[in-house]
Amino acid sequence: VPTKKFSLTGLNQEDLNTMISDALCLYPRICKPLSDIVFQKTKGNPFFVLEFMQSLCTRGLLWYNHQQKRWVWNESIIRSEEITDNVKYLLASKLNGLPGNIQGVLKVLACFGTSTSEQLIGYLSETIEYSDITDQLDDAISGGFVEKNGQGGFKFVHDKVREAAYNLIPASDKNQFHYDLGKLLHATCKGKEDGDVQFVIVSQINRGLQLIESHPSLRMEIAELNMKAGNVGLDRSDFVTANSYFSVSLSLLPEDHWNSMYTFCRSLYFSVAKAAYSSANLEKAQKALQKIIDESKCLNEKLDALHLLVTVLVERDAQEQAFTTSFEVLLQLGETIPDSFDKRDARAMVKKTSKILGDISEESMSKMKEV
Repeated sequence: VPTKKFSLTGLNQEDLNTMISDALCLYPRICKPLSDIVFQKTKGNPFFVLEFMQSLCTRGLLWYNHQQKRWVWNESIIRSEEITDNVKYLLASKLNGLPGNIQGVLKVLACFGTSTSEQLIGYLSETIEYSDITDQLDDAISGGFVEKNGQGGFKFVHDKVREAAYNLIPASDKNQFHYDLGKLLHATCKGKEDGDVQFVIVSQINRGLQLIESHPSLRMEIAELNMKAGNVGLDRSDFVTANSYFSVSLSLLPEDHWNSMYTFCRSLYFSVAKAAYSSANLEKAQKALQKIIDESKCLNEKLDALHLLVTVLVERDAQEQAFTTSFEVLLQLGETIPDSFDKRDARAMVKKTSKILGDISEESMSKMKEV
């Protein structure tokens, strides 16, 4: 798909002076000293300009003088204000002055990124902790921090607002906050979450993995959640995401996992192999498959891994090993393999197979296990 890159820059000094002149209904030459200071503080970023101008009004540094019938300002004080170039100070001050419940909803939204789906908000509203989240969102929208997006969800009006909202959570509490939020969502929508929600839940919980190091039962539960999320990524051909979740799942397994979690490990290692193979990491795929083959208790439980292993070996130009593996498996399955055969034998085999398949209905064939 053809794409074109656009670089969006801030307002230049002349355009910013024109905008402030229009807003204050003053001649551009009168506004020039003020606009120069605003440009110095905001670098012409329209969002920062708006926040800065509103802050000047709130602090009484820019006000309407009824005697002079015009806007006036205190240039010396504005120029000496210790405000960072990216206006983080302004946003932090503004957010810290909000009521606790509004801060709470902004912190939750910030944990999800710059935007949040309507579905997630719906799940949160079902919990006791966030039962009034929709009302709080209305207040956040009224305050100019959040707006509705085109999909019915919500987004921050600017990524710097999201950054300031996220910083409302103390650094020492961030992982716990993410973990608690993920666990709450998991308990609320267990069994009914779709793939996108699954990603969000597991990503939140994974932020707090160090909190469960000494809790084996929780480690196993979260390992299963990561495998489910990885399989969703695998189904969507999102192999990078799938590999990430599978790696977390593997890291949570106990040392004796093949003994204590045999069935789970077979499924996990096979998913790891498929994701690695699909990502062209053939060495990793082969190691995972070989582990399944080594640990499985019977041939039937090895067959899927053996089938994929042969494919991996062919991809790695190990045709001889692939043939040997296939030959040995077929012998174990009771198949008779001739030392040699000619074209007539091959035609007879094709004819025989075609006859067998011809006697099977499409419905019966669709119910057969994929090989």
